[in-house]
Amino acid sequence: MIDQRGFSPAFYRCLPFALFMGFIGLDELIRFCAGHGFFRLEATTLYYLYPIKAVTVGAFLFIFRKRYQELTLKDLANIPTTLASCGIGLLIFILWINMDWNLGATTVPQGFNPTLLTGSTLQVIMTLFRIAGAVIVVPMMEELFWRSFLIRYIIDKNFDTVQTGTFTWASFLFTVVLFGLEHNYFYAGVMAGVIYNLLLYRTRSLAHCILAHAVTNLALAVYVVTTGKWQFW
Repeated sequence: MIDQRGFSPAFYRCLPFALFMGFIGLDELIRFCAGHGFFRLEATTLYYLYPIKAVTVGAFLFIFRKRYQELTLKDLANIPTTLASCGIGLLIFILWINMDWNLGATTVPQGFNPTLLTGSTLQVIMTLFRIAGAVIVVPMMEELFWRSFLIRYIIDKNFDTVQTGTFTWASFLFTVVLFGLEHNYFYAGVMAGVIYNLLLYRTRSLAHCILAHAVTNLALAVYVVTTGKWQFW
């Protein structure tokens, strides 16, 4: 149903994701042009795109927050289920860092290594932006697109009439494969997509998927910062 502004429910769930992917596309375009000698690019120049990307997408999520009726924080009031969702997030993290990275890597990740930046203050600021984006912005943006919009849109174009957590094989498989393709490590992305989808079907709650996703990304951030394995960023 189109609202008073002339926008459909899909718009509010797709725009933040499209913006995020647009920034990634811009990053790749700049790298491509630099690699073909159009201009010189310092190793850390594109790092400064990330705060802009995180703040821009986060701002739209905040502005649109009242449009996400399927996202209810009261779902997290069930403490056992909430703890289980956190545990699932940690499970995905453990599987992610222990998978065979020679299998299913679509490209060699550039990695986000803040230690390459000049000055400890700048390093800390950029690291905090990276963590905030990964833990707050990305889980909400991705779950609203993949497990609120697309997984239901495949079932019915009037996706907002489909109950959250409705299962069909087509929507399950399609979103899992595309979620894998979104990530540098395809099979790791597929693994995470399968588990997040199963959590959605079990809880019928987008909030629990966002929580699990946030826990995964937080655990990964702590792991990356403490071990220096920047390829995971």
